[in-house]
Amino acid sequence: MRMFPKLPWVALALLAAGPVFAQDTAAPEVVTEVASAIDSGDTAWMLTSTLLVLFMTIPGLALFYGGLVRSKNMLSVLMQVTLVASVVMILYVFYGYSMSFGGSDSPYWGGLGKVFLSGVTPDSASGTIPELVFAAFQMTFAAITPALIVGAFAERIRFSAVMLFTILWVTLVYFPIAHMAWDPAGLYFNWGAMDFAGGTVVHINAGIAALVGALVIGPRIGYRKEIMAPHSMTLTMVGTAILWVGWFGFNAGSALSAGGLASLAMMNTFVATAGAVVGWSVLEAVLRSKASMLGAASGAVAGLVAVTPAAGFVGPVGAIALGLIASACCYFFVNVVKEHLGYDDSLDVFGVHGVGGIVGAILTGVLASSTFGGVGYADGVTMGAQLLVQVKAVCVTIAWCGIVSLILYKLVDVLIGLRVTPEIEREGLDLAEHGERAYVY
Repeated sequence: MRMFPKLPWVALALLAAGPVFAQDTAAPEVVTEVASAIDSGDTAWMLTSTLLVLFMTIPGLALFYGGLVRSKNMLSVLMQVTLVASVVMILYVFYGYSMSFGGSDSPYWGGLGKVFLSGVTPDSASGTIPELVFAAFQMTFAAITPALIVGAFAERIRFSAVMLFTILWVTLVYFPIAHMAWDPAGLYFNWGAMDFAGGTVVHINAGIAALVGALVIGPRIGYRKEIMAPHSMTLTMVGTAILWVGWFGFNAGSALSAGGLASLAMMNTFVATAGAVVGWSVLEAVLRSKASMLGAASGAVAGLVAVTPAAGFVGPVGAIALGLIASACCYFFVNVVKEHLGYDDSLDVFGVHGVGGIVGAILTGVLASSTFGGVGYADGVTMGAQLLVQVKAVCVTIAWCGIVSLILYKLVDVLIGLRVTPEIEREGLDLAEHGERAYVY
């Protein structure tokens, strides 16, 4: 999602000149004097991509998560995803866009130069699209990331705690990491890290915050003693399909133009996901004798997550390999490591998004090599050097997100309490927290 303003996006040429990231294709410097710089085709594609990312959040993620919980908590998950996304959109206009792309020279945040979208007008351009479109596109990324986190502590957290944590978390974790990865002044950007559409910013961020939340809040009552099977795999499958479709906005939209780079990201999003679905299903068939729909859905999301940082850098064959590797890693973590450690990440947010994001971010540094059909590296950069940069970006994201998230969970617990009472948890959050049910019999 990177772009250099006032220049057309040509991936290989820019790679030769220095490290490139799709999110930077619309850097915070704005071309205000030439409305003619705006390309109608690019703008139409980015308007579509922005709506696709919203579609993958509401209803995609909401239905995916909702189907995985027990029926008495279905509505609570729908509400959490919907309200989290809505609150973050408002915060993004207030100060999120400025903190991410406000024009500051700081490697850690974008400053306050664009609070309340100051100076962002219908006539201001960011590359070949209106800056308002770029801001809206980035806003949908900010909205879905904390919504991903809620799957880790589903069925036991207070609604008010979710909202307060979200406000604090996007402010102190998401917006700074987005600046580091995708702004030309950002820390990761200047290291030369490759993160095309959010491996560090979205998935590792959400996965680490989810893991910390699951550990701090503790397991659900009856965890590992009672049956807590998904109440509707049909809804989860519908949500998975919507996520896959919406992810083309996520990945192909991160080219910020309607051209060859978008087509590469689109193809990679197709085949990496397909590879991960097949990989997870084969593992289940071999190790458990039956391939499940839950496994196929988990594999699809694992593939989508893993290809996110790599979509504009690897070739299609490399994307298939990435999907297969990521599904195997996520399968092992969800079914072996998590079971051994015994923590309750309700919907496997860390096991899929965290682990898949880490695998994807690191392997991008390998599979981007022209040897494996990728676009190659900047002049003078070797695979080893790129791999080191990828690992550094992953480690900083884990440390920053993990430490700040832990502090914020503890703060929210002190201020208003994180967890519902045992009585409410047994009754279900739908009625107790929202006064209505997802299903009326």
